Amino acid sequence: MTDGAIREPRLVVSPSKTVLGPGAVEEIGTYAGSYGTTALLLASEQVYDVHGETVRTLLEESGLDVVVYDQVRPDPTVTNIESAFDLWAAEGCDVIVTLGGGSSIDTGKGVGILAANDGAIREFGVDRAGYEGVPNPTPPLVAINTTAGTGSETTRSVVVSDESTSTKFLIVSRNVVPDVAIEDPELVSSLPQSHTAFTGIDALTHAIEAYTSVKSHSVTDDFAENAIRRIADAFLRSWANGDDIDARMEMMIAQLQAGQAFGNSSVALVHGMARPFGAQLHVPHGLANGLILPYVVDFSTIAAPEKYANVARMLGAADESDGTRDAAEKASEAIFRLCEDVKLTSYLADYGEVPPRDEYLDAVGKMTQDAIDSGSPDNNPRKPTREEIEDLFVEIYDDALAPATR
Repeated sequence: MTDGAIREPRLVVSPSKTVLGPGAVEEIGTYAGSYGTTALLLASEQVYDVHGETVRTLLEESGLDVVVYDQVRPDPTVTNIESAFDLWAAEGCDVIVTLGGGSSIDTGKGVGILAANDGAIREFGVDRAGYEGVPNPTPPLVAINTTAGTGSETTRSVVVSDESTSTKFLIVSRNVVPDVAIEDPELVSSLPQSHTAFTGIDALTHAIEAYTSVKSHSVTDDFAENAIRRIADAFLRSWANGDDIDARMEMMIAQLQAGQAFGNSSVALVHGMARPFGAQLHVPHGLANGLILPYVVDFSTIAAPEKYANVARMLGAADESDGTRDAAEKASEAIFRLCEDVKLTSYLADYGEVPPRDEYLDAVGKMTQDAIDSGSPDNNPRKPTREEIEDLFVEIYDDALAPATR
């Protein structure tokens, strides 16, 4: 486990500009217009229906031509990215504007990869091209965030679903980091409780995994600690009252800091498991993370007790009177309680497809191999064996999934 000291050169990536606060979206035309003349505006149909015309008008008032792609889907697919790129190429676009959360941002990054590099999007996955496997920087990318969890607007990561294999693959490169991030809490106030829960747990997962990753260091630790403290203070308030703009703003800052943390120290076992888990059960990424996080924390505590003790204290589940081991063991309990407070498993009925146990068990071996192939489990403080990952998948089904379907 790292002690946080930096003893060799470390790259720290982040957007070159971040615009924070109520009304920040009104500056989108100024920033996008400084990069190009024809913007490809990417959003899901649902997000575009709420915010799309406002953003389009702001861009057009700044003199940009706007081409709209409003077919971004959750967990964007290879086909999704290729279709958006075809529109980019056909319309001669020169700047990418994403409107939404991680799915829109990842679609924008994918379009940028194809615009600046030769080859199919699948060939840039870390399992084929390795880390930093995107040779050329994407065209300018401006990300307008409408969730408080993904952190994708700060990172060099892209997660893409491959429909042909029902798996997700990861692309990691400094050449995909957005140029501008727009963080406006007024765009998040309409987010329903379900997605407030998913994205909030997603941000917490990013912060905890970054904090305990074997690649963590003092800079990423600072980002992660600040994110966890903000989440502990604001997550439940934002979930209970979506109109609490102060809580929404705190969560946007928290997810930004969590993104800066994991974008520079990497995620670990939770994400390695969540990608194939989400692909098999068709659950949103944040929900997958939340279902897995407390079990992996419980599994990992013995390898990094001081870090997990700090997590428990930041979440208010322990204090300085608790010894390190006792406090560390309370971290997973605090996360379980937080998931219960936002009724996380209750959303499975509407946002997941939980298979019968025998079908799930048949998929465990493949999910485990996909998790291992992603490389993320190698960053975990406790190195899992194949059998331990399989056991965790089974425990999660029996303890979290099966009761929720009864």
